[in-house]
Amino acid sequence: MTLMLTATAHADIAFLMEEPYGGFGSVNPTGHAALYFNHICADSPTKLRMCRPGEMGVVISRYHHVAGYDWLAVPVVPYLYAVDQVKEIPSTADAVLRNQLRDAYRRKHLQEIAPDNVTNPEEPPKGEWTQLVGSAYDRAIYGFQVETTLKEDERFIAHYNDRKNVSHFNLFFHNCADFSRSVLNFYYPHAIHRNFLADLGLTTPKQVARSLTKYAKRNPELPFTIFVIPQVSGEIPRSHSADGVVESLVKSKKYVIPLGVLYPEFTAVLGATYLTDGRFHAPKNAPEIMLPGEDARILVARERMKQMGTVASINVHAGVDVEDQHRPLDQHGVNLQRVERESVAGSLGRTAE
Repeated sequence: MTLMLTATAHADIAFLMEEPYGGFGSVNPTGHAALYFNHICADSPTKLRMCRPGEMGVVISRYHHVAGYDWLAVPVVPYLYAVDQVKEIPSTADAVLRNQLRDAYRRKHLQEIAPDNVTNPEEPPKGEWTQLVGSAYDRAIYGFQVETTLKEDERFIAHYNDRKNVSHFNLFFHNCADFSRSVLNFYYPHAIHRNFLADLGLTTPKQVARSLTKYAKRNPELPFTIFVIPQVSGEIPRSHSADGVVESLVKSKKYVIPLGVLYPEFTAVLGATYLTDGRFHAPKNAPEIMLPGEDARILVARERMKQMGTVASINVHAGVDVEDQHRPLDQHGVNLQRVERESVAGSLGRTAE
């Protein structure tokens, strides 16, 4: 039995469910939400355009307090690793190297967003600008990728370039996951929704991933890929799994024990709510990749084929073939150069006996 992979002109959007880390991540274990577009790039953190040949796409998200903007866009390589080129990504990192790479990128590209420290120019400024670069040093990131079209991307660019980009961040009703929910519904209306039981009406990254996964199951013709970008190895403490609101309460002893003592009936309701409407886990065996994008589909499909004991056959008409050894590949076999308008569908196609 052979599974066929086909290549056609398309674009992709990947929802990034980023694990929580550090002290704030212990208090609020919902994590962070962002979106990766493999055919959308940025002239600046606030101005979008279609990618040019060789460019690898952009990550867009909403942040709490960064220069007063509602959303900001950063190229995918620096967003994940705080460097300009793939060849500069370190294999391991500690906090010192991470901070050095972040500040070097800030000084080169983000002065308007995070200007130098006035009192001490040698030191990086304080603030949440650090969330814009080097995310993979602090946490593992799960990607949930679906197909879009170039026309839809162009419509998205026009809409978000024209609208007012002014922050009115609100942790409860206008947070980073709400931004991802709004954008995904822009592409796929009514696909993503809040969970008024398991998340008490808040939008969480885990709920967005859950909604998108359910939407893909209801629409099996939609190419859908799940992958994980692992946290860079090294001495930086490891991130931990993202939770929903009720889930974080019932799984944490520091919350559930006092609640159980003081409000046993309410605690029982929380537990039942989580068991019936709040459980969702990203696949533990999700293929690991260094960078997302259209090639992630090929890698994920091949991993599934390997598990199923099938043989991969690739039909490439006008796309990128990851078997082409004449193009530079990263350590995961992903092409690092892309010709204009080229792309790989890479989703599992029909089975051929």
